[in-house]
Amino acid sequence: MGKIAKIEYFRVPPRWLFVKITDEEGNFGWGEASLEGHTQAVEGCLDSWIERYIGFEADDIEHIWQMSWRTSFYRGGPVFMSALAGLDIALWDLKARKLNVPIYQLLGGKVRSKLKVYAWIGGDRPSDVETQALARKAQGFRAVKMNATEDIGWLDAPSALDSSVERLKAVKNLGMDAGMDFHGRVHKPMAKQLAAALEPHRPLFIEEPLLSEHIGGIQALSSHTSIPIALGERLHSRWDVRPFLEGHCVDILQPDISHVGGISELKRIAAMCEAYDVALAPHCPLGPIALAANIQVDASVANFVIQEMSLGIHYNAGSQDLTSYIKNPEVWKVDDGYIELMTGPGLGIDVDEEWIRSESKDAKAWYSPGFIGPGGEIREW
Repeated sequence: MGKIAKIEYFRVPPRWLFVKITDEEGNFGWGEASLEGHTQAVEGCLDSWIERYIGFEADDIEHIWQMSWRTSFYRGGPVFMSALAGLDIALWDLKARKLNVPIYQLLGGKVRSKLKVYAWIGGDRPSDVETQALARKAQGFRAVKMNATEDIGWLDAPSALDSSVERLKAVKNLGMDAGMDFHGRVHKPMAKQLAAALEPHRPLFIEEPLLSEHIGGIQALSSHTSIPIALGERLHSRWDVRPFLEGHCVDILQPDISHVGGISELKRIAAMCEAYDVALAPHCPLGPIALAANIQVDASVANFVIQEMSLGIHYNAGSQDLTSYIKNPEVWKVDDGYIELMTGPGLGIDVDEEWIRSESKDAKAWYSPGFIGPGGEIREW
């Protein structure tokens, strides 16, 4: 046993927030509390917990999780749960490193030795999509995800959906699978049309076909399409997830480990999904610590199907990418659509602390861009 001696956080480019916890014996672990566009809010939450949790037993991961959830009166939400994720992941990493085993060994052991992955592609024209998909194929990927549409009006011209179909066809013609991310930017009058237009071309899934606040609309859409419906990045706990499972309107759940309170809660959510025959495909356009944490859970649950990874995504400008803050970037090598399960202790990555500390100096917070329509109206991003 070792008491928590220090909790630090580091704001680093392109838009990530890393957490380091050190105990009195010098054992340490890394977590990720990234919440895109709301870094300062999460930092404020972490500030209050740093003062509170110094002196707690670092091994008591569940106790600290429950203290954070149950003694604060106000619960849940993206800021609170992202801050908790940073602590939770770091505590799991610390404990597993101390025991010299991968985290998945503490979660019941592995049920697979490699994991299916996909990456993001952009582009507005089919030719752009084809070029980027070919580049991903050359990297070893066999599945990609892309935005289903650009910014779109509440009721837009039906022809605005034509390019979505053509871009999906361009990827499928390369022998690759593609998930289509509606990104919550498509409202019901257009979402119904878009799902129907895409269905003959068999996307891997449609993601966030409507915002998760519209569960009735998602239920209705689910009953009218055979395309698997994926969502979950804006659900922040098992309690947020429950109505979607009970409503039988989600086929693939995509919780984000950095927004749901970390490894502890993702493991619980995975078990809930299994009871409803719902697949798990964790959302992760974030950094290497979040991805490594996802992989530890993916390795240990039966209903895992595919993992998002942000390798080379457009947010990761310049030298800041999945490979930037770790010393063993070879763990992200993709071969025929899969990555090998890491076998090292803790998260399985060798975090480059010197580089993190360097890059965190004067790092600016990232802000989510917005869309403005031709009439000056705000559109969903």
